[in-house]
Amino acid sequence: MRQFVCPACAAVNRAAEGKDAAAAKCGRCGERIFTGKPVEVTGAQFEAHRRSTHGAALLLDVWAPWCGPCRAMAPQFAAAAQRLEPEVRLLKLNSDQDQNTAAALGVSGIPALFLIAGGRVVARHAGLMSAEQIIAWTRQHLAAAGA
Repeated sequence: MRQFVCPACAAVNRAAEGKDAAAAKCGRCGERIFTGKPVEVTGAQFEAHRRSTHGAALLLDVWAPWCGPCRAMAPQFAAAAQRLEPEVRLLKLNSDQDQNTAAALGVSGIPALFLIAGGRVVARHAGLMSAEQIIAWTRQHLAAAGA
């Protein structure tokens, strides 16, 4: 069994392996666990996902609303979410709203991607990528990490 945080109410839920995982609903609020869209998170919510997600990876996009490349990558990141869920949960963190988390991650340029497996960062990338590049980069690094 894998474990995920509900994007609607933050309850921790278990989801079955395989094709049924994509249809999983939250045991508390009844909302879908996987929406095929990135989940906007605060630093505290990111930590909850990091701590409570088991059996899947997290892909965090650290961005800012004033950043042109961040705005250009947003639809690419959303398209990647449709193809990577439920194997990978995609999260977005606004660095302007949570500078402490961005600093703790060592963000030096945005957009910045952090691939997390088993609660630890296994790969990072700064700069604009297309949906195909995000997907390939994620799968390559997950395979290299044995996740």
